[in-house]
Amino acid sequence: MGLNAYEARSYLVLVGHPRFKALELAARAHVPRQKIYEVLDSLVEKGFAHVIQEKTKLFLAVSPDEAIPSYMSRRAQALSDQLADQNQAAAGMVKELMSAYSEGQGGRGTLDYLRIVNDPGQVASQFRKMLSESREEYLEFSRPPYAVDPLDAEFVIQARSRGVACRLLVEHGTLDQQHERFLTEYRAAGVEVRQIEKVPMKLALLDSRQGLIALLDPVITKPAWTSVIFNHQGMAEAMKGLFEDYWRRAT
Repeated sequence: MGLNAYEARSYLVLVGHPRFKALELAARAHVPRQKIYEVLDSLVEKGFAHVIQEKTKLFLAVSPDEAIPSYMSRRAQALSDQLADQNQAAAGMVKELMSAYSEGQGGRGTLDYLRIVNDPGQVASQFRKMLSESREEYLEFSRPPYAVDPLDAEFVIQARSRGVACRLLVEHGTLDQQHERFLTEYRAAGVEVRQIEKVPMKLALLDSRQGLIALLDPVITKPAWTSVIFNHQGMAEAMKGLFEDYWRRAT
């Protein structure tokens, strides 16, 4: 929960006994004598221990049903405040760094047309950016696990409302109720939808120029997706040929 080993051991000893002098507790909890006062001050500050001032200081545990919920509540508030500060700092940082980024992208590197991305948030952000900029055509191989963010569906419908031709190919019998509802909304917006037994990968292809391929890692035990984002006319042409082949065989 955030206590270090010395603090945790000291509290466990205090819980099982009425009260201790600091050096007595150090021996029982296997805490170095020179560290015990620092450890006890921390436990008092965090609400896990009380101090009784007699001839010498005596320490006793705060009841666990009081100490732990109270500590976790304060910890949650502190983390919330910290995250809010970081979000505010990040927003300012984006503005400052974007000018340098824009200048730095003036020259093209050898593989600027190809990026590998593992972070789902970055993949979603890039997908929505490409879809919002599309003007002619959007093609998709759709297979489990499906994205559950309604915002993605909204971006597809918005593209269709701009006149973008949208075609979606999904695997038979893999949709839950939520995604069936998305497909109903797609069809109502004019998106063409077909089904097939299996598609080879997740694919989003835009304007025969750029796209996103998501590949399932075949090696690791826990399923994980790696996305390849490309802006390459030859690759887009090859992916479109693959899509059209599957589309002809779909129902």
